[in-house]
Formats: sequence, C-alpha cells, structure tokens
Amino acid sequence: MTTAVPTRFTTDQLQTLDRLVAEGVGGNRSEVIRIALNCLADVVERDRVGRMIADSYQRQPQSASDDAMAMANGIAMVEAEPW
Repeated sequence: MTTAVPTRFTTDQLQTLDRLVAEGVGGNRSEVIRIALNCLADVVERDRVGRMIADSYQRQPQSASDDAMAMANGIAMVEAEPW
C-alpha cells in the first residue's frame, strides 16, 4: 500500500527529477523520490553508526595490546590464504 504525500518543488528541482528519470535512475518522478529517500535514510543511519563507533573509542580507547592482537590476527588471516 502506498500513500500520496503532496509536496511542492521548485522549477529547478522538477527539472532535476525529470533529468534523473530521463537518465533511467527511476521510471518516474515518484520512483526517483523514493530512491532518494532511501539513499538519505542510509546516509543518516551510517552517520549514526559511525558516531556510535567513534564515541565508543573515545570512552574506551584502543590499547597497545589491542593493536598487537589486531596485527597478529591480520597476519594469521593473510598466511591462511591459499596464494
């Protein structure tokens, strides 16, 4: 089920929508807008997760022993490759 959401756009925005439709980004204006909304939601979510990760590292910084463990694991993974 979908719900219509009346929205006003400037002439430039409509030209951009029409250009994106013409370039095949979406089949029509509504589809381009839905794609854009999904992209924006993804950007916002990735930003939220990134801030959470950065905040976590600020609360509990990585230690020298963490660095050593990461290096050892990296070396082990490379050595396990069949090349």
